[in-house]
Amino acid sequence: MNRFFLTIVALFCITMISCGFCVSEPVQIDYQNGIYHITLDGKRVQKGIKFVSSEKLMTNKEAHETSRSKFTINTGFFDPKNQKTISYIVTDRNISADPLFNENLLMNPVLRQNLDKIINRTEFRVVDCDGKINYEIVPHKTNLDFACSVVTSAQGGPMLLPELRLEEEFFILKKDGKIVRTSASVLDKTARTIIGLKGQDIHILIITNDNPMTIYEARDLCQQLGFEKAMAFDGGSSTSMNYKKSIEVVSTNDSAGRLLKSFMIVNY
Repeated sequence: MNRFFLTIVALFCITMISCGFCVSEPVQIDYQNGIYHITLDGKRVQKGIKFVSSEKLMTNKEAHETSRSKFTINTGFFDPKNQKTISYIVTDRNISADPLFNENLLMNPVLRQNLDKIINRTEFRVVDCDGKINYEIVPHKTNLDFACSVVTSAQGGPMLLPELRLEEEFFILKKDGKIVRTSASVLDKTARTIIGLKGQDIHILIITNDNPMTIYEARDLCQQLGFEKAMAFDGGSSTSMNYKKSIEVVSTNDSAGRLLKSFMIVNY
């Protein structure tokens, strides 16, 4: 009788596993109409998230393989001319990429005049508050609560939700009410890497060249999906994703992908 019972339980469990009920991945991926919607179980991946910066530019695939990551995407902005960061990256509680060391950023008169806005662009943080892990999407200069510290973070921008911050983060510059300068192709339809929060879960949108969007359209999509907070990372040809060995997204004309500076890696 016991042997019969164990056989039935084993068969039941095999069936459930094949359906995804017995054992589920903390990373769920849905693809529709040229957009990957990735949901990370915030509780199950909280110790496996890390933002990293590379001294030498590399593709998302190279970062994915080198780190032996399960899931990897591109993150912060960088200057391809000198290979230095334009976004803050914190790795293992230490700043691993600092835009204030980028001389091209400091020597450009227009950028230097708006440096405070660039430095305060939005970032995604993994925060340790006395042993409890929280996630935040906030401007860089936002103060931490008492007894909290940033474990890892990546800056990008602009913030999409709860409010779009294009002028505040110097993604558009207006003069006499007219837009005279844009950056990161925010007004163009292009591929985009978006990260958001909803409840305890982290949501990532990889908007591919099959369904390119302006930053306003990306914001509207985040609202439709019910995200409470959302921000963009570097997009366009930088938009990249690797999941295990089964899914790869590149946004360049060749299959190699663009050389990048910083990444979000997830292991579990």
